[in-house]
Amino acid sequence: MATELADGVWRFELRGVSAYLVDDDVPTLVDAGTPWDEATVRDGLAAAGVDLADIGRVLLTHYDLDHVGTLAALTPELDATVYTGAFDAAILRGERSPPLRNHKGAFQRLAGVFTTLPDLEVKAVSDGERLGSFTAYHTPGHTPGHVAYVSKEVGVALLGDLVSESDGVLDPSEWLISYDTDAVLESIRDLSDRAPPFEVACVGHGDPLTSRGSEALAALAKRI
Repeated sequence: MATELADGVWRFELRGVSAYLVDDDVPTLVDAGTPWDEATVRDGLAAAGVDLADIGRVLLTHYDLDHVGTLAALTPELDATVYTGAFDAAILRGERSPPLRNHKGAFQRLAGVFTTLPDLEVKAVSDGERLGSFTAYHTPGHTPGHVAYVSKEVGVALLGDLVSESDGVLDPSEWLISYDTDAVLESIRDLSDRAPPFEVACVGHGDPLTSRGSEALAALAKRI
């Protein structure tokens, strides 16, 4: 199912996770669902009036089965550079494996059985780097390379799994699904301090907030 959250900002409801499409300087796909979400992603793009070949950029908040799973299936029609944090980019390029010594890393290693690495250019994004109207913020904790992206111009924050939403409230990523929950909390505080105001908060799990998103993030930063 595809829902337009704001002008040019679409949510694709997938299998327990959301991906997004933002009409920025180029059509930008944000995260990509599980390996079983290909049809839903394609239908969502069609509902938004965007062809796969028109996607000019993919912003990944992080490497996880439910955020990178459809990328391989969408190629070769999808021919766009994929951006994510350095640690996660190395995994997505097949240059390293998730660490078995960490509980989340071990789970990622197991989930890798179901993940086909995409034949796409994958670039590591730096903290503070501009991609279209979005600024990248390194927000480690859920994964070491987790990145949030915020656009003051569009009024949107792409928060991935740094937080989740429940009943209109944001909560931090939990221990079971995170590499380091202390780092999660520090990343939330840091992002709240540094990011410009935004209305729409796009999260991987739960419903996106369509207004007062930065206020919700600030409230969480004060609560934790």
